Amino acid sequence: MPNKRHKIQFPQAESHHLKQDEAFFYLTSQDGNQQKIRFHDYDEIYKIPGLYEQVFYDRLKCTSPAKVTEILKSAVAQNQEHFTELRVLDLGAGNGMMGESLKRHGVARLVGVDIIAEAEDATLRDRPDVYDAYYVEDFCNLDTDTKEDIESWSLNCLVTVAALGFGDIPTSAFIEAFNVIQTEGWVAFNIKETFLDHTDESGFSRMIRELIFSKYLDLYYLERYRHRLSIEGEPLYYFALAGRKNADIPKDFINRYID
Repeated sequence: MPNKRHKIQFPQAESHHLKQDEAFFYLTSQDGNQQKIRFHDYDEIYKIPGLYEQVFYDRLKCTSPAKVTEILKSAVAQNQEHFTELRVLDLGAGNGMMGESLKRHGVARLVGVDIIAEAEDATLRDRPDVYDAYYVEDFCNLDTDTKEDIESWSLNCLVTVAALGFGDIPTSAFIEAFNVIQTEGWVAFNIKETFLDHTDESGFSRMIRELIFSKYLDLYYLERYRHRLSIEGEPLYYFALAGRKNADIPKDFINRYID
């Protein structure tokens, strides 16, 4: 990984009323030019080696890849199965932070998927040996040939980290990925704590709440934890979930939760 340190600055008082997906920082280049970058401008962040890691892991202390890996290992162990036999689909793989965590613990196969080419470029640049394959695809519009190619990996685990609920991965894309993995495969992901609150009536939130207690998924593990710090230094809490897929999710279930 590149060791270059970037000059970044978080906004002060003006940031206090921003929603989590509106947060931003300033990046100052070597020639003194300052650029405003939103946290969700992943295409811009991934272009700059080491910037994502410095912002989210060094400064904001993100723990989610390690936490989701930990709960997935716990769920698999409860069933007396082997973590090293997992063939994982990493949805919203980004620049490979979650994949790197899984690889460290010895999964059998690892397939990354992201919707933006910059994510794949960053992964090939910074973590070229993590994934067995990496697809730049929109799972809301997955063509038959590509779907069959992904299914040929015989995937038995789905993970997605810090990518659900803000429009980064729509409800239909998550369910498409869920249906790609084999029945009795494992599922592990994280979501912001408010998405499990019944006051949140978004399609994604309603879908997740029903899925957790549905016949399609057996819940093995649910933990509230500190995902990272906000730009004000306050903890942002998420839930980490792990479970086992019982069956594909049918279209009538999906259609109820499309925003």
